[in-house]
Amino acid sequence: MDVLGNLEVRWVQGFTNGTFNFVDKKTACYTCGNFIVFLNVETETRKTLQSPASGIGAFTASGHCRCLAFSDLGLNPSIFVYNYPELELMCELKGACKLGYTALALCDTGPYLVSSSSKPDHTITLWNWESMIPLCSHPLFGEDITALVFNPMNWCQICAVKSKTLTIWNVERCGNYHLMNPSAVDLPATDGSAIECEANPSHMLNGKMTHLGPQMPTSAVAGLSGDKADSFVPLKRIKTKLCPSAICWSTSSDLYVGCKEGFLLCVNPDTLLVSVLYKPQTEVTDDSEMSLQEGSFQSLVLQDCNLFAAGIEGILRKILMKGNKLEVVQTWALDEAASAICFSPDGETLLLTSNTGCVYRFKPLLKDEIVKVLDVLCGDFVAVSPLYTDRSVCLSVREAGDIQLWALDDGHCMGSISLQTHVTSMACCLVAQYVVVGTATGDVLFVEMTTKQKPRLVHRVNFYHVPVDHLVFDQGGNFLITGASDSRMFVLNARPSKRFEVIGWIEAPGAIVSLSTQYQKESRQVKVLVLCSKTGREINEGNVLLLLTLFVQQLTGSTSCVDVHGRLHEDVLHSCLYELPHALCSCVLATNKIFGYCQQRKVLQSFSIPESGEKHSNLQEAVQLIPEMEAGRHFLSPALLQLSPHQAWLATVGRDGLLRICEISTMDRYVQLQCHSCWQDGVGSVCFTPDSQTIITTGLRDGSLVCSKLSRLKLSEAGKANAATQYGQSIADSFESVVSSENTVLSEITDWDSQTQSFTRYTSVHTGEVNLNEKMSHEAEQEENFFASPTSSTWLDGKIDAVLQEEIQQYAETKKNLRRNIKVLRDRIKAMMEENANLADMEKLEQQEFNLDVEEQQRLLVEGEQEVTRVRKEIEMENLAKCYQREVLKRECWDSMQVKGKAIKAFHSENEVKNYPMKERTEKELEELHRVETTRQIELEDSQLQEVILNTNVGEKNEEEAAEDSPALTGSLSALYGGINPYLYNQFNLHVREQKINQITLLKDVIYKVKSTFNKEFEAVYKQKEQEIHRVREKNKRISEIMTELDLSETLWEPNLTDNECPERALTVTDAEIKVEKYLTPEQKEKEEKLREEDKRQMLAAKSDNMRDQALNVMMGGVLELKKEDVLRMEVPQPEFMSKPEVQWTEEERKSFKEFEKKAKELSEEQEKYRKTLETEMKKLLTSIKEATQMFDERLTKLFERKVKSEMVVYQEELKIANLVHSIETEEEILSREKQLSLKLEKARILKNEIGEELKKHRETVDEVREAYDNTVSEDKLLDKGFRKEFYDIPGHKIDQLYKLYKRRPRVQKMKSQTENSLFKEGAHLGTAPSDGLSLMMKAMEELDAPENMLEGLDPVVWERFCLARRAKVESEQKVKLKALTLAEMQAFLQRRTDEDEKAQLEIKNLIDELNGLCEEKMRFRLDSMVQIVLHQGQVEVEAEDFIADYTDALLIHRGGIEDLNGTIRALGDQKIACMVECKDFRKGIIQQEWDHMRMRMQLEDLGNKARDIQTLRITQEIQDYLNETSNDNMVSKQLTTLERTVDLQKTTHQKKIEACKKQIKHLDRQDVQMQEKNAALDLRMADMEITVAERRNVFEAVAMGDDQETETEKNYQDIILRKKLLSIVGAQSEEIHALRAEVERLRMKNFPSLSQLHYN
Repeated sequence: MDVLGNLEVRWVQGFTNGTFNFVDKKTACYTCGNFIVFLNVETETRKTLQSPASGIGAFTASGHCRCLAFSDLGLNPSIFVYNYPELELMCELKGACKLGYTALALCDTGPYLVSSSSKPDHTITLWNWESMIPLCSHPLFGEDITALVFNPMNWCQICAVKSKTLTIWNVERCGNYHLMNPSAVDLPATDGSAIECEANPSHMLNGKMTHLGPQMPTSAVAGLSGDKADSFVPLKRIKTKLCPSAICWSTSSDLYVGCKEGFLLCVNPDTLLVSVLYKPQTEVTDDSEMSLQEGSFQSLVLQDCNLFAAGIEGILRKILMKGNKLEVVQTWALDEAASAICFSPDGETLLLTSNTGCVYRFKPLLKDEIVKVLDVLCGDFVAVSPLYTDRSVCLSVREAGDIQLWALDDGHCMGSISLQTHVTSMACCLVAQYVVVGTATGDVLFVEMTTKQKPRLVHRVNFYHVPVDHLVFDQGGNFLITGASDSRMFVLNARPSKRFEVIGWIEAPGAIVSLSTQYQKESRQVKVLVLCSKTGREINEGNVLLLLTLFVQQLTGSTSCVDVHGRLHEDVLHSCLYELPHALCSCVLATNKIFGYCQQRKVLQSFSIPESGEKHSNLQEAVQLIPEMEAGRHFLSPALLQLSPHQAWLATVGRDGLLRICEISTMDRYVQLQCHSCWQDGVGSVCFTPDSQTIITTGLRDGSLVCSKLSRLKLSEAGKANAATQYGQSIADSFESVVSSENTVLSEITDWDSQTQSFTRYTSVHTGEVNLNEKMSHEAEQEENFFASPTSSTWLDGKIDAVLQEEIQQYAETKKNLRRNIKVLRDRIKAMMEENANLADMEKLEQQEFNLDVEEQQRLLVEGEQEVTRVRKEIEMENLAKCYQREVLKRECWDSMQVKGKAIKAFHSENEVKNYPMKERTEKELEELHRVETTRQIELEDSQLQEVILNTNVGEKNEEEAAEDSPALTGSLSALYGGINPYLYNQFNLHVREQKINQITLLKDVIYKVKSTFNKEFEAVYKQKEQEIHRVREKNKRISEIMTELDLSETLWEPNLTDNECPERALTVTDAEIKVEKYLTPEQKEKEEKLREEDKRQMLAAKSDNMRDQALNVMMGGVLELKKEDVLRMEVPQPEFMSKPEVQWTEEERKSFKEFEKKAKELSEEQEKYRKTLETEMKKLLTSIKEATQMFDERLTKLFERKVKSEMVVYQEELKIANLVHSIETEEEILSREKQLSLKLEKARILKNEIGEELKKHRETVDEVREAYDNTVSEDKLLDKGFRKEFYDIPGHKIDQLYKLYKRRPRVQKMKSQTENSLFKEGAHLGTAPSDGLSLMMKAMEELDAPENMLEGLDPVVWERFCLARRAKVESEQKVKLKALTLAEMQAFLQRRTDEDEKAQLEIKNLIDELNGLCEEKMRFRLDSMVQIVLHQGQVEVEAEDFIADYTDALLIHRGGIEDLNGTIRALGDQKIACMVECKDFRKGIIQQEWDHMRMRMQLEDLGNKARDIQTLRITQEIQDYLNETSNDNMVSKQLTTLERTVDLQKTTHQKKIEACKKQIKHLDRQDVQMQEKNAALDLRMADMEITVAERRNVFEAVAMGDDQETETEKNYQDIILRKKLLSIVGAQSEEIHALRAEVERLRMKNFPSLSQLHYN
């Protein structure tokens, strides 16, 4: 492709983010999309700078240095630094950043820039942007940095702010080497309290351990190591910290931090101490402006000693800082909340920025008003369009509904209106001054623009339930066409004189993707091109084109072009359907051509419209279109197309942010401009102005509006450009009369009022009819209300409602008759049903016989069956789930149990004993137990072998074995209850971790055995209870027979097993437990009926075959022989004659009667005897049952006691296991801590080696610099000494004067030494250029080199030579000073590195000591095992403390010795108590007598004093008056009167003193003012005198220099003489010492051997 011509940016509007920075005293800059806008806050003029790359990321500016810096967006971004006002690129910084920078900051005192990058590298870097090199960098950890700020008083301190943390970076340097060290600031908690760090002891340092062993830090308990262990904080100790929202450096290098929670903090950057200056109060005071609250410190800025703060409440506060206290001295109310504030470099102008895009200027020193200097609003633009009726204005609309009018010449905002709704599209009318806006709720709003400063909403109509995506006016200004995703297009009359009449709607073949129109003036036709999507997946692309032809005359002059629903008839439309080979994302309609952009292939395509394309049908087959021409375009899709008004140029914009313009004839030649950034989704919309010379674009997500102008357009000749302008002018001229008339009508339309006006829809019209009854009227009302349209109905819904209302009115009478007939029929059927209910059952009809709607009945039955089937399936699935859950629970909790848990309950009490439920041991557990036992067996054999080898004494061995077998030392009584394991370790020999683990396994086996032993006993008792119950039942059976024979009706006690005794009952469900009727299927019912019939048949057959039994029952009562049990039922048959009177009896009958009486008496005696036998037997049975059950209860009680003992034993073993587990865990904690210390030690050694290497390198560098400094000082001294030699040809008196002038220096600001400041204070001067001081000195030397300062009579040539020599001397002195400063700085850096090296060495030493101490503690812990001892109650002679006793000082002593000692102590105690009681009684008598004596002596003294007082009493006048006064009230009133007078006199005197003091204070105030004025004058005089003193000091030093040289020479000569004398003395003394040593050696040899040697030998 050939890139021809270019585009020139005229202006840019928008506000991307809230960052505003001053670039000089009157100019502020901010980012706007792909541009940086410079705003003069005084004149409000703007200038723009386009980013050389794609987009603008982080941004910063410095008003002191008059430069700005920003980063681009994209991969491997760069940082660009520009100067102002030249806007020249100073440098491009290319670092190691991969994705982007999050924050930038420029230094005001030097060429330094600091940047922070985002993931994945997360690095903070310090740059020297003049030399374009990174000075140093440091990795970051965690989240991104949001803000970076240099300390203006010390550039070596940088504050980095994150969302929840604050870090101060200190920059140090040694020559050209720079280093950054972070210092994290510990912010307080949200309640203002400081967060305490956890103490981190490694072990007990005092040599004593607690009951639980060494105390380890929480990280060691958690088992952490490495970096996680150092940063680990327990959850309970975690507190929410304050979140910094604004920071500001003070003049004293303190850091003020404003927090989101309303706190104001002050941070000392050197000590990192945080002090809370203000804490928000929970109670709201009346003075809301003066009180600070949450969000009050959204932004901070310092001016002199005053702190300005702005917050979300919309108040600007001026705060006076007094130490650690603050005072709000002044407040200003703002129109809206300020998100950021900043001061100009001169401190006069304050800028306040809001989140809505408004910027205010305020000058607090001049007490000026707050002035709005920028009002561009915030938010993303939706669309932009020129105002065709006014060619100097364009319009834009944002998503929030803000419409703004912009001047095309300078981009000034002329007016705006906020619609307070979500906007999706916009279009401007060509024949009237209004704009149409589509919303997300489906509304179309009409906004009148005749008064640009005050636009107004004049009309509103709702078309869709979805957002309005497309709004298009045709080029003739006839129609407004709308489109959305629901495939309906509405056509409106665009003329305000027609009140924006809705003509009708058209149905598209799919979701509408794009709309374009073409107006043919000659034929007055409007062609509409609709791009549709039939796929339904994505509506961003379409593969079907619908070309419609609208006839203006037919649609505007006729009312019969639509049907009753408002749809346009097919006979008034010409349409044609086209299919595309590839889907398009945008298309435009030109003259006989279609241009579209294919997102899939990323090409621009051109199609020709077939001549036969226009058919008078809407159902024809689609015509396939083939692209005629293709041209490559945007790299990022989708793209938008826009045709120029004169139909010759085509503009395309895409997500890559490029604007490209080409001729429609040659699409491969274009001009382009990077208007927006591809990293912010590129361009959102584009439009041409009517003259086609200006193009306006909006960003999709960057909130910017860019106006570009075609310049040097090579693709069109000058004639074509003029033709475009002439075409626009001709269109404006042709519409002039229409525009004038339509604007007049438009201005007369009243404002839209949502309260009095409603959406364009039709209301329901209810017919007034006479109802038959109340119920029928209610039904009719419900039916009519069903068709009533809701309040949120669209225009089409209103049309449908109107049609329905017409139908309701048309068929109202028919509906009324139908309702009447239905009511009569219903009443008749109801009467028939009532009559049927009173009939006999044989005559009754079924209920369904009265159902007239059989089909509805069948439908309801089918629905009911379906619902029953669904519910049955749900219940079956629920039952299946419960069955599965039951099986899982049974398998886990029942089948897996080797011994099921059950209980035994006593017969006559509530005593209940449970067994131990036990699972079967797994193979792994058995293998582990076998392994441990085998290991222990080997160990025991080895120990026995060692004892045999060592010939251990047999007696001692037996005693040790007896001691080991003692329960007191084994720690439990498990051996007495079945828990015997010969392989258990001795408690005193458990030191190794493996031994403790093996011991735990063996103890678990012991517990298992104890439980198994008890369970065996339990099973025996359980079986005994079953036998007892069986015996009781057998005896009860016999007792029941006896009670039946005796005709007794008492209830017998029948023992049964409870549910706890038979737990398997819980697994089965009996029929008695089911309370609902069982559901049977038809098959089950049929089977059950068959079984019932079969049982009945078998019973009848059995009765018919048993004739023998029937005869036996009739003849002999069913038995063949008489049993003894039947005696009581026997009766003597009574003779028949007894029915006759006794007088009629015969003799035989009388004899028979006597025999009858005899037999009856014998039978009665036998029955009585048998009854007593049965009663005796029953009593014996009852007694035996009671005795047997009581004996069982006694045995159960013993079993219960056995259970208690077994529980005790189990708990003892579990306690030992718990102690062993705790010991193992403690040892693991120690090992974890040891690992952590080893890692820290390794890191410390690596750090120490690195520091050592750096220290060595820096020491070498410092030595080199020191050597250079010494050489420079020597050269400077040589210049001083060679002055007189150089001017040897000048007389002596003049050479002295010249030497004084040679030493004279001008008054300039001296450079401060870096060593005078603290650790990092010297950094404030490191950023200044080294040549600044020399240049200032050279400029000042020009005054001294002036000819008027030349000595009288001196040759000018000599003077010039003198000036050159003095300049060389000054340059040498400045060089020495700079070298001294550099050397001092490097020495300070070296000292800090040395301190770090010593600190690292000390840390290594501490870690080694700590590690050694931990190892010793670990060995002591292993050897000092915890032993469990069983003691009887009363034998613990140590006082128990709270909870757990400490037995570290306890001893084991025999009980007999303790008891004897206690007896002796008690006897001695009794004697002592007796003596004490006797002494007490005797002492009590003495004290009683002393007390009586003292009381009598005091009484005597009191009586004497009273007598003396009576004798010496003087009777005063007051006493006499009091005695003479009969009434005490008169005296009191007199005293009160006197006191009142005294008080009045004192008040008067006090008031006079106050007035005198006030006068004196005023006098002192006047004196204070006068003294301040005098002090100010004296300060000025003192400054002048200091300057004079400095000059005189310099002159004195210059004069005294010559005298000092002679004195120094004489002094050096005397020093040489003194040294010579001292050397001679030293030589003599050394010879004397040698002689003495020789004499000592001779004497020592003479006395050999010496006594000292003999002593040591």
